[in-house]
Amino acid sequence: MFTYKIIGVVHSSFKEPKNVPIQAVASKGTKGTVEVDSQYVAGLKDLEGFSHIILIYHLNLVKGCSLTVKPFLDDNVHGIFATRSPARPNPIGISTVRLTRIENNTLRIQEVDIVDGTPLLDIKPYVPKFDNRRAAKIGWFTQKIGNLPETRDDGRFCQQ
Repeated sequence: MFTYKIIGVVHSSFKEPKNVPIQAVASKGTKGTVEVDSQYVAGLKDLEGFSHIILIYHLNLVKGCSLTVKPFLDDNVHGIFATRSPARPNPIGISTVRLTRIENNTLRIQEVDIVDGTPLLDIKPYVPKFDNRRAAKIGWFTQKIGNLPETRDDGRFCQQ
């Protein structure tokens, strides 16, 4: 059994999953904040030197999991591990967002694709040499990736 500590909360203009961009890269200009619990503020030292950060969070509004899903970008059913669907065995989300500034325990961010009130598990700096890999194959996404900018969450994976 694993136990994770919630280190803060993400705030955004998205009050429910429906209509949220399905990836941060499709959320240009959308602003939000990350409120880090006071006991973790010392961990923010030197983070302001990064333009982007990776947020790891608990998908607290997801209703269960399924090993096969119809993802937002496709009408076909795929295995959960071949999708970015939130309905996972461990409801953990990741988003790479733009960090614009830090004020005490508040991180000002942009390119947010996270519902307001989402519990934050971790923050990591985005380092292109580590995190940006040139993918030769992207599976079924090859045919659907062009639909990303206009695709939004339709609520199919959230609790009712």
